[in-house]
Formats: sequence, structure tokens, C-alpha cells
Amino acid sequence: MDKPRITPKDFFLWFGAMATLYVSVFAFIALVFNYLNYTMPDTLSQYSGDPYSGGVSYQMASLIVLVPIFILLMRLIHRGIEHDSSRAEIWVRRWALFLTLFVAGVTIAGDLITLIMYFFNGDVTLRFAFKVLVILLVAGAGFLHFLADLRDYWQRNPLKARLVGYATGALVIITIVVGFFIIGTPWQARLYRYDEQKVSDLQNIQYQVVYYWQAKQQLPAALADLADPIAGYTAPRDPQTGEPYEYAVNGARTFELCASFNVPTRPYSVAVRTAPALPGYPEKGTENDSWKHDTGRTCFERTIDPERYPPLKSAL
Repeated sequence: MDKPRITPKDFFLWFGAMATLYVSVFAFIALVFNYLNYTMPDTLSQYSGDPYSGGVSYQMASLIVLVPIFILLMRLIHRGIEHDSSRAEIWVRRWALFLTLFVAGVTIAGDLITLIMYFFNGDVTLRFAFKVLVILLVAGAGFLHFLADLRDYWQRNPLKARLVGYATGALVIITIVVGFFIIGTPWQARLYRYDEQKVSDLQNIQYQVVYYWQAKQQLPAALADLADPIAGYTAPRDPQTGEPYEYAVNGARTFELCASFNVPTRPYSVAVRTAPALPGYPEKGTENDSWKHDTGRTCFERTIDPERYPPLKSAL
């Protein structure tokens, strides 16, 4: 019996199905990992306060676009096999299925090895255990699905194949929707980004005020006094309203900076990270004063320590 011929349609259908499958699986796992990182943060890692600034948006977009494409391609492939059973024996199909089984099997083995290694090292946390479980479930489900496909189970049970496709689509939709409850919507993320920028601007202004005091031994009367045409510096404005930030002098070395925030400070926001040392004083360091805030107008009072930030010596 002659071997069935491979048509360009067969090749690109299977190539497209496998490509969308692998990217979708990696995106799904990465997205769930981001949810776990956000709900169970690790205090030893530097975590961004805005989850959408990382890969979350890309992972969501990948799932929304690629999963339906994968389901559609697999339905076309199975429909072609139903019309011509010889399509089940083409080499590209068997290579794709065996490759996927191999990748899934290696992933499961590596997942278990990693779990045991971390267990022996005493480094197993709840977040890590959940991540291992996610990989195990996803790889295990993929292995069983394509093992059944290799044995023509889905061809004999087309109704179950459609149900699996619907269940996969529903799982992706639920995962994305649940994510909005975990990390918020993109519109909420925009408000967080505004607040992050405001805190960053206030930190920048604070540094300039301290430097101004070191240079002149007096505080600027207004933010406009910080303008330096030579350095090209002007005090930043509120990115949301376009208005200048509030600034007030409360004493010889005490000043106050105010801004209006959209939401309370979140964990691992720029508002609670440690700032680097001021230029010229790396050996002293400077632990960032708290920039934690609630919703609405919040003021931060600062007093310059002359021992920590001594006046600059004149070059003349």
C-alpha cells in the first residue's frame, strides 16, 4: 500500500497547530505564574507594582488570539481525517504528535525533578508548589490528549473532541477573567501607573530640593526655583492633570510635597522600595522615606539631615 502523500495544506495545518499550541501553553503557564507572583509575592524579589507593565498583557493577548486558532486548526485536521482516513497516517501528523508527547513527558519529568530538588534544599514554598502543580497538570493534560489522538480516540469520539475544544476555550476565558479580579483591569492598571509616576516624580523633586539646599544652604521658595537651564532640568508636573505638584516650606530645613493619588499604595510598588544613594554619597546610602499613600491628596514632609547631606563646598 502506497504511503499517503503530504500536501502543503497538511504541512501548514499541522505546523500552525503545533506552533499555536506551544506558544499558547507557554503563555498560559506564564500568565498563571504571574497571578501566583502577584497573590503570593516573594519579599526577596524585586517585583513591579504594575503587573501589566510586564508580560501579562502579552500573555493575555496570545491566549485570546492563538487558542481559537489552535482549536480551529485541529478541527480542520480532524475533519480532513474524517473525510480521508489516510490523512491519519501521514508522517507530519505522527511527527507532530510524537514530538508533543516527548516535550510533555520531558516537562513532567523535569517538573518532578525540580520539585524533589527544592524539597531536599528546604526551599519549597506554597507559591513554588502551586507552580509545579500547574506545570504538571498542563503537561499531563497535553500528554494524555495527544496520546489519545495518536491512538485515533478523537476520531472515534468526535463529540468528546468538540467538548474538549469547548472546555479548553472556556478554561482560557475563565483564566483571563479571573485575572481581572486578581490584578485588576487594564483601566485600573493605568491608574496605578499614574500613581507610580507621581511617586517617582516626587522622589525626583525631593532629590533636587536636597541638592539645592546643599548648594545654597536654603530651601527653594517654589518649585520654579529648581529650574536649571544649563542642566536642562525643570520640575515635573502631575502626569494626570498637567498641574504642578504642591510644594511648601515648613522650616529652615523642612519641606512638604503633595500629590493626589487614585488608589492606595500596593505591595512592591515604587512607593515602598528602597531608593539608591544620592550621587556623591554612596558610602552613606539613603533609605527612602516612606511614600505610602491612600486615595486622594497625600502630603509627605521631609527634613534634611545636614550630617547626612552636608553643604557642598564651593569650588571658588
